[in-house]
This record gives sequence, structure tokens and C-alpha cells, in this order.
Amino acid sequence: MKWHKIGKIFDPTQHLLPNGCAQFAQSPQALVLNDYVRIYFSTRVMDENGKYLSHIAFVDMQKNLRDIICVSNQTVIPLGKRGCFDEHGIFPMNVLQHGDEVLGYTCGWNRRTSVSVETAIGLAISCDGGLTFRRIGDGPVLSATLNEPYLVGDGFVKIIGDTFHMWYIFGTCWKQYAPDIPPDRTYKIGHATSSNGIEWIKEDARQIIPDKIGSDECQALPTVIDLAGRYNMFFCYRPSFNYRKSKGRGYRIGHAWSDDLLNWTRDDNEARLEGTPGEWDSDMQCYPHVFECDGKVFLLYNGNEFGRYGFGIAELQI
Repeated sequence: MKWHKIGKIFDPTQHLLPNGCAQFAQSPQALVLNDYVRIYFSTRVMDENGKYLSHIAFVDMQKNLRDIICVSNQTVIPLGKRGCFDEHGIFPMNVLQHGDEVLGYTCGWNRRTSVSVETAIGLAISCDGGLTFRRIGDGPVLSATLNEPYLVGDGFVKIIGDTFHMWYIFGTCWKQYAPDIPPDRTYKIGHATSSNGIEWIKEDARQIIPDKIGSDECQALPTVIDLAGRYNMFFCYRPSFNYRKSKGRGYRIGHAWSDDLLNWTRDDNEARLEGTPGEWDSDMQCYPHVFECDGKVFLLYNGNEFGRYGFGIAELQI
């Protein structure tokens, strides 16, 4: 499995973004339409307290995935009400076509005191082709439970037969690694199923992807695609702490495969995607999203600084 890197295709600093947002185009997620591809991403604005708020916008691109048609002039969904799970941000939002509707599974963020954030997964629906989304309710459809008491997020949903499958992340702990730094979170990839996309049954607290760099490995943003009759998952991983500025500790792309959607074999080397020295992805490759367009398979991903300066794309060489 080899990827041909096309390069960075969207830089948020070169465009006028809605809601006063500037920089950051995180977690690009593609919706393939008849004549073009709409790529949703999370961007940021600072509030009056100097804290970031994450919003969802999109860029429409030609199917060559190089030429930009337009950038949305408004965010696609407002942030949640005061005290709700998505009051302070939405990042990411996974989208999929379902009949005449577009489903948007949101990862909502809200700030806390003893730790930095809590997250959960919500559902919003678009009836106008993905221009705007409306929540089905103010609460989440997947959140912390008895055996997953910490944050839940990063839902990726795929409908297989009559079943909705969601791969998501669940927190396993918050840990303070040094006295003078805030606690950092650790999270793993889990799996849930649903008959209607709203009511979910978790494989509660079952880590489905084994660790590669030890128990303090964070696994984020799973995306699943069927290639030649085998399910392939791409995700990103890093150490739980000291990852923001320390070279070699940022996110990298991981890979696993499954024949039954239950048991996964990790094989990062099978789908290795390396950064290019001196380029936008030299120190970090994160937040992958794999999709098919006109018979080709592409991987969207962010680079250095968690997507501050946009996202790029690679094409699978078959």
C-alpha cells in the first residue's frame, strides 16, 4: 500500500473564513457530491477570554482535488447552548450521505476546571445538501458511561448493510506527568453499533487497536474504508504528554485491518505516510480521512501544529 503525496491543497490563512475565524483547518472530512467534493474542517476564533472556539466550515473543490471552487461564507452549525456538551467548540464533524439527508456526527467540546475539556458525540442533520445542519437535540448521542467515564469523541460512522458502525475514541485517564504542567489525557479507539444512527450500543471500554508505543499512547480520529474486500482503518497516534513542541513526539499516521469488523491487526508499516523534510508536514501527520472519489482512493490529513496552516492529500497507488 503506497501513497503518492499530492501536497497541501488548502491553507486557511489564504482565505476569508466565516465567523471571524483565522488559521486552522483541522480534521478535513470529505463529502463526495455529483460534480465536486465538499471538504468540512474545523477552524478557530478567540473569545473574549482569549480561549479558542472551534467552528465547522467547508471548502468546495473540483474533483481533481486541486482547484478550489469556493469557501463557505458561514459556519454550518452554531455552537451549543450554555452548559451543553458542545458549548465551546465542534471538532471534528464526520459527514455521510443517508438518503436525501446528510448526517453530521459532531465532536463537541466544553471546558472544565480540574482538567481542560470534556467531549461527547452529537448528531446534526442537513436537508439542504450539507450547507447547514440542525441538531436532533441539545445533548449527545454518545458520551461517557459507567465503564468509559472520561471523554468520548472523534466519531467516524459507516453504514454497512443495515447497521450503523461507529469508531470513536474514549478516554482511559487524565494524568499529571510533572508537577508544573496541567494533566494530559489518554484515549483509545473503540466501536459501537446502531440500527438507526441515534441509539448506540458500545463494546464498552474495549480497546480495539493495540498500542505501539506503550500504554500512554493516544489514538485519534479513526477512518475506515473497504479495500479489495478487507476493512482498513487509518488513525493517528502520539505519546500522551510532551507532544506539542518536542520533535518526534507529534502525531503520526497508523493503520490496522480487519476481515470481520471486530478483530483488528495493527500494521502501520503497511500504509506508511512520511512527512517531507522542511515542508508543512515535516514534524507531524495527523487527523486522517480516507475516501473514494471516481474510482480513486484519497487520504486527507493535517500536518505541523495540528493543522494550523491547512491540510493536504495523498492518493493511493493501486
